[in-house]
Amino acid sequence: MSASAVVMMIVAICVIWGGLVTSVLHAIRHS
Repeated sequence: MSASAVVMMIVAICVIWGGLVTSVLHAIRHS
C-alpha cells in the first residue's frame, strides 16, 4: 500500500470516529 492510501484511510477513520463521538456527546448533553 502506498503512503497516501494509508493517510487517506487514517483520515477517513478519524472523521468517522469524530462524527460518532460528536453525535454521542450531543445526545448526552440534550438528554
